[in-house]
Amino acid sequence: MSLLYEWLDNAAGARQGTMGGGQALIYRDTYLSWHGLQHRVNRRASELKGFGIKAGDWVGLMLGGVPDFVVLALALSKLDAVVVPLDPTLGGRDLNMVFAAAHLRALVTRPNTLTPFAALAGTSPADPTHERPRAVLESRRRVSGTLLTCATFEQKPLRLHVVPEVVLFTLDAGGDPKGVVRERRQLEGIGAAVGATLEIDAQTRVSTAAGLYTSQGFDLGLCAALAQGAGLVLDDELVAARLAKLLSDQGVDVLAATPALFAAMARMPTAKPCRSRRTRCISSGESLTPAVARAFRKRFKVPLLSCYQAVETGPVAIDLEGRNPTTVGLPFAGVEICAADRQGTQMPAGVRGLVWVRAAGVSASFVPPVRLHTRGSEVPIGRGLRDGWLRTGDIGSLDRDGRLTLFGREDDLVKVDGRRVALGEVEGCLEAFASVRSAEVRLEHDEVGGSRVIARVQRDGHCTPKQLIDHCAKHLAPHKVPARVEFSEGG
Repeated sequence: MSLLYEWLDNAAGARQGTMGGGQALIYRDTYLSWHGLQHRVNRRASELKGFGIKAGDWVGLMLGGVPDFVVLALALSKLDAVVVPLDPTLGGRDLNMVFAAAHLRALVTRPNTLTPFAALAGTSPADPTHERPRAVLESRRRVSGTLLTCATFEQKPLRLHVVPEVVLFTLDAGGDPKGVVRERRQLEGIGAAVGATLEIDAQTRVSTAAGLYTSQGFDLGLCAALAQGAGLVLDDELVAARLAKLLSDQGVDVLAATPALFAAMARMPTAKPCRSRRTRCISSGESLTPAVARAFRKRFKVPLLSCYQAVETGPVAIDLEGRNPTTVGLPFAGVEICAADRQGTQMPAGVRGLVWVRAAGVSASFVPPVRLHTRGSEVPIGRGLRDGWLRTGDIGSLDRDGRLTLFGREDDLVKVDGRRVALGEVEGCLEAFASVRSAEVRLEHDEVGGSRVIARVQRDGHCTPKQLIDHCAKHLAPHKVPARVEFSEGG
């Protein structure tokens, strides 16, 4: 068995003979004990084995923040299969690239996941530019007792020099999907770092507003709960009213969300203050503004804790005091941070440099393996040195106490709704439109914690903002689509 199931087995064993077995998973009106969760996982593992899934197979879970994701991920872990969480909003192009990179043996999807499914099944969509799938469909079966579909494909397992347990996909600097491979040691490191830093134990209730396919949802949600045997509270409706209800009615002790969601919660006139002053509300995925931090503290009577994390590193730093939202605070337990140049030479305190991270949770393997060109002894973004330091691509400085302040990126990767967007990818999509001569894309922030993509276009013919936004919506994930299109003078 892999580590995720081992954590489940340990938590269930620790509650052997106790009344009710403790609450492992809470989803609206559904409460699952650790024994009940393990029973469901064991049954699902037997079913997946009957589908032909075996140890070493890579299986994609294209689901949101629902109990089925947790049960299926743990079932795959029991079979020693590789868990590959995927964004349900992936388009056909990105999903095709994921298949090429990961050699997925199977993919589990929801009923409304139509466009990617059509692509993988070999159905020709109306869009003539659509890429044909690189996977041959073997079978499609309904997962018993659900509306989920498990499609299996004729694939040879991907063989790496490491033993992967989980692969989380993000974007590289060019906007293409990149799989970050996590072995047992990375999962153990992330679980230990989060548990020790946030003081999570078996009585804690953990929740996250991000999908479990993101680093925030997976690391601060699933891993945080399983590693410590804590209760995991899920909700797939990412709206302010639901999150406020989790804090008041479910007694959530640790809630991770984006600044935009916390800002929306702070604007609710009927929101109740947190029951416990020990409640930790963690803001990550984008920069936290002082205005959002002040408004949230005033409404809920607890501070917002600014946090820095990445798929390649796991959680890196957090401001546990919540007094200065312009900094992301001190490192998580077991994490080292330095600001250095491209070769890894450390900068003095207070001087801006490139952020490097060393920790047990830092990944060293990626799919597809890309050769990156560098100058001299420069270390590429997203790669590391032999002694374990990884160049993250972020720019920051450390003060004399070791507190980290971030100042942006080296490349054109930005975050919207906590997910990466490559600005060059959006520009390329706009410039593929027949009436566009050139496009320039930027990220726009507002004081309530939101970020949005804005495009400035020079036309080479007639087109409207709506036409360009509709064009992007057909080819890009929703969070990458420009919120506004402006035309430059004379264009």
